[in-house]
Formats: sequence, structure tokens, C-alpha cells
Amino acid sequence: MAGRFITFEGIDGSGKSTQSRRFAELLTARGDEIILTREPGGSTGAEEIRNLVLTGETDRWSAETEILLFTAARRDHMEKTISPALAAGKTVVCDRFADSTRVYQGATRGDLRSKVDALHDLMIGREPDLTFIIDMDPKVALARGLARGSGEDRFEDFGLAFQETLRHGFLTLAHAFPKRCVLIDGNRTVEQIATEIAACA
Repeated sequence: MAGRFITFEGIDGSGKSTQSRRFAELLTARGDEIILTREPGGSTGAEEIRNLVLTGETDRWSAETEILLFTAARRDHMEKTISPALAAGKTVVCDRFADSTRVYQGATRGDLRSKVDALHDLMIGREPDLTFIIDMDPKVALARGLARGSGEDRFEDFGLAFQETLRHGFLTLAHAFPKRCVLIDGNRTVEQIATEIAACA
């Protein structure tokens, strides 16, 4: 039987990476066979593209070019990691997927959503079975994201107004796909958030 595909979404610094890792650990302890991965990245080629899109100046790429780069990374990720794992009956837990492109490039940097969706349908053709969207105060999330000092902070460098627009985009997406998306209040402790997510396992 095909495995389950579960994704975590949210603005930069919302805690989705921490929660996706904790959720994968929970499922592993339960006995599930888990692949924990991320986007952009998750395969050799996609990780190379990750370095291109997450570093450098904010004007390094146009939104249209970013759509192409993220889709190329996602295609490689699907071919090399996600699809084989699902075909083997494993559960894939992914930190970001196509919803991030829909919001980051499709909804916040021009009216490009139709282009994002058309390219996704053509080159990816797969949606998650379940998506957790972690919602939190953009100001707090941005401070947290910048404090990491990871060097992959190109989108944080767009500033608070951009993060607020992203938040609105994710909230809109959650309401548009209520059967797939679970909205999680991220303005709580890590443990409280993890407990609510675990209840959906």
C-alpha cells in the first residue's frame, strides 16, 4: 500500500521544522517507517538548488525565476526521495512543499498563483495527504528566524511586512483546503503545539 505524505507549512521562524522533526520521531516510536525530508532540498540536486534560492541578496531572483527553481528542486525531490518512499509504503514527513511556493511566490510577489498551479500540475501532480500550517505572530517568528543566523535568510531579509503578507497567504490557503490543512496556533510552547499535532497522528 502507498504511504502517507504529510507536510508542515508556515512563515519563517514559525517552528515548523522543529514540529516536523518531533512528529517524525513520534511516528517512528509508534512503529511507522518514516522519511523526514525538507524543501527546498531532500535530494542531492534539490539541495544544490536550495543554496541558490535561500542565500544572497533579496533581488537575486525574480519571483518568476524562483517559481522555476523551486519547481525544479521539487521535481528532483519527488523523483529521488518522496515517490519511491511512498511507493514502498513509508510515511513521508516534509518540512515545506508546494504550498510554500503558492504563498511565497504565487500570492505575495505578484499575481502569479495561476502560473504556480499550472507548473505544479504539469511537473509535480501530487498534493500531500495532510498539511499542518503553523500560524504565529510574524514579528516574533521573524526575530526567531533571524536569530538562527543560518545564512539561509534571504526571505527573512524581505522584512516584517513580507512576513505579515505570508501569514495572510497561509491562512487563506488553510481555509481554501480545509479537508487537507490543519491550522495550528504556534503562539504556544513547543510541547503544547506538539501535543495538538500528535492528536492528529
